Amino acid sequence: MIILMMLSLMMIFISNLLMMISFIMSKKSLLDREKCSPFECGFDPKCLARIPFSLHFFLISTIFLIFDVEIVLILPMIITFKMTNFIIWFKTSFFFIIMLLIGLYHEWNQNMLNWIN
Repeated sequence: MIILMMLSLMMIFISNLLMMISFIMSKKSLLDREKCSPFECGFDPKCLARIPFSLHFFLISTIFLIFDVEIVLILPMIITFKMTNFIIWFKTSFFFIIMLLIGLYHEWNQNMLNWIN
């Protein structure tokens, strides 16, 4: 047990020692002009490289992703139709579809589905 503890302490010490040596020996400049500038095929950029991101596009893509996952959850309902009790299958499918429609109505009511505001 003591040998195992000594070996683990030696490994921790050696790894920390190597990390400190690499940190001391590495030459890093935090304010290097070349590293901070964007790279466009070796040339300086002609326009601003950081354009503003459209939040509305992000929300539309998130809604699209959510509905893709919901389609993946709906597809097994077709396969399980013949294997389960019809009343239980109908209740769960109906509940799931109603929840999707409530979510769609909420997004439509919040004007999230309009591309142009």
